[in-house]
Amino acid sequence: MIPAWMHWLSIVSLVIAFACAIWIAIDVKRHPQHMGIMNVVWPVTALFGSVAAVWAYYKWGRLATHEKAHAAMQNDETPPHKRLTPFPVMVGKGTTHCGSGCTLGDICAEWLAWLFPVIATWFGWKMIFAEKVFAVFIIDYILAFGFGVLFQYLTIKPMRGLSPGQGLIQAVKADVLSLTAWQVGMYGFMIVAHFWIFAQIFNTKLHVASVEFWFMMQIAMWFGFATSYPVNWWLIRKGIKEKM
Repeated sequence: MIPAWMHWLSIVSLVIAFACAIWIAIDVKRHPQHMGIMNVVWPVTALFGSVAAVWAYYKWGRLATHEKAHAAMQNDETPPHKRLTPFPVMVGKGTTHCGSGCTLGDICAEWLAWLFPVIATWFGWKMIFAEKVFAVFIIDYILAFGFGVLFQYLTIKPMRGLSPGQGLIQAVKADVLSLTAWQVGMYGFMIVAHFWIFAQIFNTKLHVASVEFWFMMQIAMWFGFATSYPVNWWLIRKGIKEKM
């Protein structure tokens, strides 16, 4: 049985994160980012980053508004987000850029597999995997990859002036390692949550249609950030991904 403290902790965490996402969404509407896709990345990041995402947004995200970047370029100056953002923070922004695609993909995949269980059977549930969670991981990866490549495409193509085909190729190159590393961290924690925390400690199942599941997903995304961060460091150093 899930203890009451876990239930209420999950509710509080989700409510705070959702409020943070709305707060940032309202602010980026008023102060759009110079890189348009970041108008989506910052609120989505807050869905798991919560208060930390709001702090990072106001400290570094606000440096990258279109208004500030445009004013700097008109004066032939380096935009403030390039001049004042430390490289480790640029890597963090690049990691959340990947992670926001993973987050959206995972949310869609989990609900699709819950609403339409037959989708999980298409990916091996009952035939290859006794546990549904492993089949859903495959769906998670496919949808996360789709969102991730789209986000990279919308960043790389205009910044490098590439053709659609070239932009797609570069987006895949930029995202495949980063996204895979993110999903490894996320999957790792969710396996622990499913098969140890809830199955062994609480003696119950972790269901998608529960606040506890999504609280665990919030934590899992932090693990994804941790495993993807060093990969993004390397990708940005090599010029495969753009600095944020």
